[in-house]
Amino acid sequence: MPIAPDTKDWTWVLERPCPECGFDARDHPRESIGPTVRANAASWLAVLARGDVSARPSDDRWSALEYACHVRDVYRIIDGRLVVMLASDDPLFPNWDQDATADSARYDLQDPVAVGQALVAAASVVADRFDGVHGAQWDRTGTRSNGSRFTVQSLGSYLLHDVIHHLWDVSAP
Repeated sequence: MPIAPDTKDWTWVLERPCPECGFDARDHPRESIGPTVRANAASWLAVLARGDVSARPSDDRWSALEYACHVRDVYRIIDGRLVVMLASDDPLFPNWDQDATADSARYDLQDPVAVGQALVAAASVVADRFDGVHGAQWDRTGTRSNGSRFTVQSLGSYLLHDVIHHLWDVSAP
């Protein structure tokens, strides 16, 4: 069975803990976003060094390599959205189809070493940008194409859940 597109709206993790990975946004104050992003990125390097990194655990689930490619791209997408939120009032973000990107970018065929380097670099950029947010900037808003509204702070929390959850995905039995 092929991988089904993820159509869930995961914004609920901003309100309550994730029962799968255990992430609770209340445990991650905004000052922790940058350091947590950097720590998460470093953890992916060990995942990408696995001998079975490109093997899918089942036909309907991404390989660790595919998840790492997705996380790299999440860091890039969130950074782009953060830049726009800090520069303009209540921007509307274009839709990002993560499943189409995984197919068109051939996540399954990418080089794990190159992915690791790019993931760490992208994480560093977005972590530094979150580290530079101050005062009222945390309350600036943006809206996703599905209507979900974010503040800079909730965007950071959403980012943390996404990358922590995917690390859990590749660590879960």
